Amino acid sequence: MCGIAGFYDMGKRLEEKELRRATDVIGHRGPDDSGYHVFNFADANIGFGHRRLSILDLSPLGHQPMFDATGQYAILLNGEIYNFLEVRKPLEKLGYSFRSNSDTEVVLYALMHYGMKAIDRFIGMFSIAFLDIKEQQLYLIRDRAGVKPLYYYHHANILLFSSELKSFHEYSLFKKEINPAAVKLFFQYGYIPAPHTIFQNTHKLLPGHYLAVDCKSGRTDLHKYWDVYEYYNKPKLDISEEDAVEEAERLLHSAFNYRMVSDVPVGLFFSGGYDSATLAAILQADATEKIKTFTIGFHEPEYNEAPHAKKIAEYIGTDHHEYYCSHEEAAAIIPELPFFFDEPFGDSSAIPTILVSQFARKQVTVALSADAGDEIFGGYNRYGYLTKIQRNLKYLPSFLSRISSGALNSINVSRLPYLKNKTGMLHRYKMLADVIHTKDVFAHNTILSSRYTQKEIRAMLKNTNMKVASTFFDSMPFIEDSNDDLSKILAVDFKTYLPDDILVKVDRATMSVALEGREPFVDHRIIEWAAQLPIDLKIKGGDKKYLLKKLAHRYIPAQMLNKPKMGFGVPITVWFQSELKDLFDEYLSKEAIRKSEYLDAPYIEILKKKYLENPTENEANNIWLLLMFQMWWKRWMG
Repeated sequence: MCGIAGFYDMGKRLEEKELRRATDVIGHRGPDDSGYHVFNFADANIGFGHRRLSILDLSPLGHQPMFDATGQYAILLNGEIYNFLEVRKPLEKLGYSFRSNSDTEVVLYALMHYGMKAIDRFIGMFSIAFLDIKEQQLYLIRDRAGVKPLYYYHHANILLFSSELKSFHEYSLFKKEINPAAVKLFFQYGYIPAPHTIFQNTHKLLPGHYLAVDCKSGRTDLHKYWDVYEYYNKPKLDISEEDAVEEAERLLHSAFNYRMVSDVPVGLFFSGGYDSATLAAILQADATEKIKTFTIGFHEPEYNEAPHAKKIAEYIGTDHHEYYCSHEEAAAIIPELPFFFDEPFGDSSAIPTILVSQFARKQVTVALSADAGDEIFGGYNRYGYLTKIQRNLKYLPSFLSRISSGALNSINVSRLPYLKNKTGMLHRYKMLADVIHTKDVFAHNTILSSRYTQKEIRAMLKNTNMKVASTFFDSMPFIEDSNDDLSKILAVDFKTYLPDDILVKVDRATMSVALEGREPFVDHRIIEWAAQLPIDLKIKGGDKKYLLKKLAHRYIPAQMLNKPKMGFGVPITVWFQSELKDLFDEYLSKEAIRKSEYLDAPYIEILKKKYLENPTENEANNIWLLLMFQMWWKRWMG
């Protein structure tokens, strides 16, 4: 696990001093070593920078940038190839000699020998810069699911790349111009979906893609080498429930144990929910020593999973550790969020993720996180809402849908006492008013995934003529109609919410303390198989994550695991009334909002007033977006 940075400059204006600054600003990703190299070609300069967190082969032989024996190829790798020893064996038979025991050297020679087809052999998470010095070809490569980040800025004959956007600010040729469409996306979803970023001419390299750069001509070509939609579009498997559980168990054992490959201590983030419990139970069953598990607790009972997690950990038999977070500790993290997340990011569970990372880092250098179980096996409550909406709208004539939508939107629901006082009801009402006008499941999912409605976004932003940016929420042309509606949305979530919210959160949180975060559930072999499962093996009779639960119950009694889904939230509503009040007042004051180039001050005052009159959890989470945007703006644009 590391951080990579670099450039391609046809004007030959960029030098090593800028490369060093761009690399060192992400030094938190790799405090153990650093390396820099500038290649001077006739037509361009290319810079490679690296910060290393030593995980495999802790010796100096793992130093990067790494060169082959002939000096004709160079590589930067952020991530891990868990099956590198298996990839290495055939290369050794072909005559390649290895100096180190690192996965980086294996990736280097695999790309040299197999070209981009080498990626098909890798089981892991990775962002890679690979340079064929002789042919002057540069390749930027990102893993299938998007576990490891890779950004690039392409403008005026320069291309900058890095694990984090903050590197670009260190280059004199980078123009930090806001992408207005991304501002709109942020307030819609609480994050900015790929390939967009907050800046113009700046992109997230899409998961499952590589960018090829001809260093002589400057030509760039984006190639897709893997796509989850390809597997959803295959015919569904004809498989019994028992056989499906057996195959799931086989795949999970393999994927989970691959993520234990390390030369440093490994632990596991543990909530006690089905995903982390299954992960811990399987690993502990296969282990000869106790697995270390780490949980963060809150003093507010409705947010506290720690007691439940402790019971499950004791049953499994892990070496369990828990830490209770105070308001003051959480408040101390918030001012750091704009630095570590680079662009506006509205998932407040970044706070406990950073806290559990800090806690775990005292004992381990690698932590496994049980993300993606919901996207792969169907765990979100939203899937139940979508099913009900589709069922109820099926029999509603189109003209009645339009009338109903208009009627619902005309009512000021905040004046209705019943809705006003019911937790989450105002938000659900607004969503219902929007979804009822169409029977399109993709549109319904977009609406249910939105934090603010389109009407609210138009009111809160000064520039109402912002370009509408295309995202993978608009995937109707790419997913076969032979898929059921829920399978379509599971596929979309794997391309949107998972890589651009969940995986971003875990990467930045773990890397903020030089902790390697690994994601066992996103092993491509699991998703390729699960995508072809009939939906009733994932969601059966309203029972979400049905197949995963059947597997989990082989290790842990159902009565211990069954509890309402909590997520990994934080009590923002409470904190805004106390420890966070100063931040609330500072960044969301009339004066602060008026300085913004994008926010409409009068409307924001209305939102604040509504929240203060009725401080519900949903309203607090939406106000949180405003706070994060304002704090990000001051840090990077002020």
